[in-house]
Amino acid sequence: MFEKILIANRGEIAVRIIRACKELNVKTVAVYSEADANSMHVQLADEAICIGKGPSSESYLRIDRLISAAEIADVDALHPGYGFLSENAHFADVCESCNIRFIGPSSRAMNALENKATSRDLARKAGVPCPPGSDGLVENEQEALAIAKKIGYPVMIKAIAGGGGRGMRVAHNDVSLIKGYHAARNEAEKVFGNSGVYIEKFIENPHHIEFQILGDNRGNIIHLGERDCSIQRRNQKVVEETPSPLIEGKFKDLRKKMGKAAVRIAEVAHYSSAGTVEFVVDDKGNFYFLEVNKRIQVEHPITEEVTGIDLVKQQIMIAMGEPLRISQSDVVFTGHAIECRINAEDPFDDFRPSPGRIEMYYAPGGPGVRVDSHAYAGYSIPPHYDSMIGKLITYGKDRRDAMDKMSRALSEYMITGVKTTIPFEQAILQDPNFRRGVYSTSFIEQLLGGGRRELFEDRA
Repeated sequence: MFEKILIANRGEIAVRIIRACKELNVKTVAVYSEADANSMHVQLADEAICIGKGPSSESYLRIDRLISAAEIADVDALHPGYGFLSENAHFADVCESCNIRFIGPSSRAMNALENKATSRDLARKAGVPCPPGSDGLVENEQEALAIAKKIGYPVMIKAIAGGGGRGMRVAHNDVSLIKGYHAARNEAEKVFGNSGVYIEKFIENPHHIEFQILGDNRGNIIHLGERDCSIQRRNQKVVEETPSPLIEGKFKDLRKKMGKAAVRIAEVAHYSSAGTVEFVVDDKGNFYFLEVNKRIQVEHPITEEVTGIDLVKQQIMIAMGEPLRISQSDVVFTGHAIECRINAEDPFDDFRPSPGRIEMYYAPGGPGVRVDSHAYAGYSIPPHYDSMIGKLITYGKDRRDAMDKMSRALSEYMITGVKTTIPFEQAILQDPNFRRGVYSTSFIEQLLGGGRRELFEDRA
């Protein structure tokens, strides 16, 4: 077993990793920026090292400072969490060259899945369907127009790097294509430092469904079922659940087909550690590969709830060189789980970020309720990072039970001093279409603009 692990991240995921390490009797080292000096992960870790000023470009994205902290603390391994440098192959290489085990996929696997364009090529080699689109980068307007004419509108312009809904635009005609092409490139350059984009057919009323995978360093790969992530705002996930209502309802045979496809992609990429293979599914049950997230996901807790498998502990054991002790036949899905992301945003002011000091903080509890958060009363939310305060997860014997527990838990979650998205998520949980499990990625757009906004506003 590792003796000491450095956590190259912050917030709730850093707390989550510390908890797993404590249960494995592994010591932890937190790194933090000056803005995070009072963060919960700093208080819970066995050691803590400041690595720079508030902006992530001066702290959590500085490979040299992270490696220096790891060497000073004399750690065996480093866990990158999600975001920041978690999918940076160069960072993984630097860690290994310094004799620090990187708790994640190898740089070889990350390079094979370097961006969405190369991932699509690998998926095709694995025999997994991809949406029709450009063969690679789209270099200019003329090429973009030619591709759109060939595959037909609507189309999606996507940045090849990064994620989180950044660098993405939908176009329904030539005018919006040219505008979206430049907007996506500019945003991608600012956010990811890479302006490359590609174009693919936009699947209307799509369902965003992802499969959790686990692979060891001996070629054993399994999947742990799907998560439905279709409740999104501006391509950012808001509510996730497992199992997917779409698969449970209309397309039960898809779980086996998509699970095999996810495993096949991981096999071709020689993937190890935890990861997620993302797909889009249309109303007829056709599925298409989107991308591979080469890290632990924000929404991993719901998979843990329905399988009983601790994904972070599995990551650590795999990084140690241990073989998977779980076969595909060992994976049993029980009950239903839902996650709501609680963000410090004002849903009544176009979801404007709401950093500041939390005056009162009371987390819900009771049977089937889990809260993953780094927040507490008196904690000041910095303006430099993602606005997520925490994740509220409920587990029930079936979907209705999980939804009822979520509605109750949201009503108990009390946070004052900053605005939060709790009222918005309460509205989602009470929407009749959500209750019926009938939704796609356009759900929130319809909720805010299609006559259901009053339900949301009544909860102010």
